[in-house]
Amino acid sequence: MSNKLLFTIGILGVTLFAVASILGGFQSESYNHVTQYISESMAIDTPYGKLLRYVGYLPAGVLLTVFSFLGYKKLPKSSLVKIGFWGVGIFYGFSTIIVGLFPCDAGCNKALIDPSISQIIHNFSGMLTYLFMPTCMILIGVGLLKFKKYRTLSLLGIISGLLSFIFIGLLSDPSTNYAGLFQRVIEVTFIIWIIACAIYIKRGIETEDKIN
Repeated sequence: MSNKLLFTIGILGVTLFAVASILGGFQSESYNHVTQYISESMAIDTPYGKLLRYVGYLPAGVLLTVFSFLGYKKLPKSSLVKIGFWGVGIFYGFSTIIVGLFPCDAGCNKALIDPSISQIIHNFSGMLTYLFMPTCMILIGVGLLKFKKYRTLSLLGIISGLLSFIFIGLLSDPSTNYAGLFQRVIEVTFIIWIIACAIYIKRGIETEDKIN
């Protein structure tokens, strides 16, 4: 697959995800992007939840999975980079497919009172994403650290991973009134990093020179 096509796949994947996340909030005047989870906009009872899942999140997940499973081949050879990209494919790309197939209950059932199987799968998949995605970004950043021409992407991966971990910690506080805001910061961090990776892949930078 050409670098340009892989770039397009990555950009289209994050674009579909972002557009679905934004449009989902316009289904109801009472929806609040600051306090409510993204998943609440595509929950089982939402008017256009099924459309958002099957036109937005599912194809986004497929594209991001393909981008991640092939992306490492376009970057410097490194076991950490390969492991990291495979992790992104599984815990972000494939996980996006899973949450699209298994939406949460009405209001996302935050108290988990008699949750459906779909809710349980949805929550478990999301937990894996927020546990492993930042870790994978950091691994890729460390793996690219020795390549001079990838120094910026390397630092971006490490900083983005650490920053997302901070907001995941804030999001995990059940008493927070800013769950929606924190989650969106996390997702924006992921998206910016993927866009940066796509741009570097499109450039097809030579990687012979390492930092001594």
